[in-house]
Amino acid sequence: MRIGELAARSGVSVRALRYYEEQGLLAAYRSASGQRRYPEAAADRVQLIQMLYAAGLSSRTIVELLPCVEANVSTPESRARLAAERNRIDAQITTLTRTRDRLDTVIRLSESPDSDCMRIADQDLAAEASHSATP
Repeated sequence: MRIGELAARSGVSVRALRYYEEQGLLAAYRSASGQRRYPEAAADRVQLIQMLYAAGLSSRTIVELLPCVEANVSTPESRARLAAERNRIDAQITTLTRTRDRLDTVIRLSESPDSDCMRIADQDLAAEASHSATP
């Protein structure tokens, strides 16, 4: 199938498909006229790539894991890599949660009648953040 058809079937832009090809995630062969052609299975592969991207994996990690995922083979190395990626995502979630909590503090303090909405003391933020961080 041609690149435009694959894009339409998979809901991914032509540009993204070219990027996947550059990264080694997707293979195309060329017709006699030089047009990219993809096998029917490419649509499923694109959906898998999209799922792995949505899980927060980088293209380099996906390239490493894709053969195991497609073959339904789990190796100690692939499990370790997936666990490391999960730990990385957990760390990001922790950081984002702290950031959200600090923003909530800023919002709450700025809504106070005593606040001039422009100046919020760092000590108030620190106190709020440490108070909300303790279980």
